[in-house]
Amino acid sequence: MKKIVLLFMAILMGFGVMAQNGTTLKLNLEKNKVYRLKSTTEQTISQTMNGIQQNTNVNYNSTVSIKMMDAAADFMIAEFRFDTIVTITNAMGKIVNINSANEGNISSSDAGEVMTVFMNRLSKNPLYVKLDYTGKVLELVNAKMLSDILLKDTASITGETASVTKTQIVGMTSEKALISMAEVFTHNLPGKAVVPGDKWEINDNMNSGGMSLDIVTTYSLGGIKGNMANLTAESSFRATPNAEPIQYGPATVTYDDLKGMGKSEVMLDSNTGLVIQNSSKSHLAGNLHISVQGMNLQMPMEMSGTAKIVSIQ
Repeated sequence: MKKIVLLFMAILMGFGVMAQNGTTLKLNLEKNKVYRLKSTTEQTISQTMNGIQQNTNVNYNSTVSIKMMDAAADFMIAEFRFDTIVTITNAMGKIVNINSANEGNISSSDAGEVMTVFMNRLSKNPLYVKLDYTGKVLELVNAKMLSDILLKDTASITGETASVTKTQIVGMTSEKALISMAEVFTHNLPGKAVVPGDKWEINDNMNSGGMSLDIVTTYSLGGIKGNMANLTAESSFRATPNAEPIQYGPATVTYDDLKGMGKSEVMLDSNTGLVIQNSSKSHLAGNLHISVQGMNLQMPMEMSGTAKIVSIQ
């Protein structure tokens, strides 16, 4: 009988230990404290036209500062400042360099110099966002004001590629694109108490290069050590049904059959809900359908990439 009682007590103690291994994963930012994170991405894009493969390499990095301004039971208001935004694109030897630390030149024939003007403006003007405690952006509060500031003087862009450059700038600074830029750093939380082995699903819509993609990510909590929660994640990508086509000058591009997969290893700070480190790989493939001057073309495309987000001091 005594052995049975001891065994029963041991089982109860085991349940207690299991319960202690759980944690609550939600955004929990200290008011007016600034949190900084850095994102780096490397992508290789392969496109085939008339049997000829063309490769484009893209290196992107940005640093964001996040400050919680106020909070309510269901949401918080936070300030996002993109302190640096750098993109280097190498398309078959033609290099376009965008660096928000520079002023740029809106009258330049260099597309990178023109787009730098608008990224410089973005780095100087914060996003005020309304988020829930899973890190999802519910609203870009200053969307209209920000758009007016960022897109000022676009009529001044001239030259042979002006139409394409304007389209890219509008896409890069659209409300959806800015929300996507913010959510990359925050939207991965269940917003509730979890224990190792628990899974949750995050649904996102991301605007990337003018393309609208639906992303479904399943997160799994592996283990907890101190304030560090280790997660694994698997994502599926697909073009948003009935997405608006991309307009590049006279060309109209649709991408309905694009789809892909991604995997991530994530370490979270359970005290704040912010990423300590997130490393991911992804692959996307499909056909671009191009309509231009009465001709209909099909361009196979593949995109492979690696990305990393880290917390910085």
